[in-house]
Amino acid sequence: MPKYFLVFLLLPITAFAQLTFEQKIKAMPITELDHGLKLTFDQPEISALKPTKIIIYALPNGNTTAQTFGKKLAKGDDWHFDIQHIGAQTAFVRNVDKRSNYIVVYLENNLKSWPQWRRQTHNADSIIAGIVTHIYQKYQGLKPLLTLNSHSGGGSFIFGFIKAGLQLPNYVESIVFLDATYGYETAKHGQKIKDWLAKKGKSLQVIAYNDSVVVYNGKPLVSARGGTWYRSKLMAHDLGKLQLKETEVQITWANRSATTSFILLKNPEAKIFHTVLVEKNGFIHSLFNGTKLANKNYWFWQERAYADFILE
Repeated sequence: MPKYFLVFLLLPITAFAQLTFEQKIKAMPITELDHGLKLTFDQPEISALKPTKIIIYALPNGNTTAQTFGKKLAKGDDWHFDIQHIGAQTAFVRNVDKRSNYIVVYLENNLKSWPQWRRQTHNADSIIAGIVTHIYQKYQGLKPLLTLNSHSGGGSFIFGFIKAGLQLPNYVESIVFLDATYGYETAKHGQKIKDWLAKKGKSLQVIAYNDSVVVYNGKPLVSARGGTWYRSKLMAHDLGKLQLKETEVQITWANRSATTSFILLKNPEAKIFHTVLVEKNGFIHSLFNGTKLANKNYWFWQERAYADFILE
């Protein structure tokens, strides 16, 4: 095992609804690694009789794990606690799909930016690959399937993982970019993603919006080719053989089963929807789209279906 890993104990957690936010955060096991890395495990009681799905969630720029998990805002709370609610969306997913074990691993770095961390860390991509492999091996007895999920700069973590190996491992079942494709490059990532998707049972979910029209503080929010609108279109084009559909609200590219899906929201009012894509059931949809549970008790881009699961 690489020397930068510490031994940790995964403890069963009592029922989600019985805990306060503070209790839940304190109950989740944490592993602190070299290079300023922290892994936080949201693990329910595990049944060996159920299939196990592990969602590795690379945090967005500027957020802590607690803020990403989310809570009901009280007076004086930082607004970051109310923009993603991955904890409540996870609880919703577990409530809808009781036939599977869902483990979420939050990945945080001390710079609060995966792109910056990769630039400043020697052998960063190899370290990323080691983390993913270690998490898989920790649960290997359950024969888990992994989802690499990300928002914002968290997409850089996934691109680092893709770049690190000759091919994507078969135990990675799904890759998700929630407005997180900034770092996509055809030459570095395109063929590896395409080869991996050619295997049975793989899913790629991309959700983005037209950030190219947004002006912030008098300047374009992103460059013409630097935002997720352009980069997501580029990835869809590189993959090919996807059906294009367009409505007044969005553009989509998808295969027939939607296991490969690009949902790109139009933005005629030039608003910033960067976190709203996650907040409006985006994390739920990233896990259920392309399955029989798609749109069960929720709709993407509608009001929070998980509101009852948000902790105080």
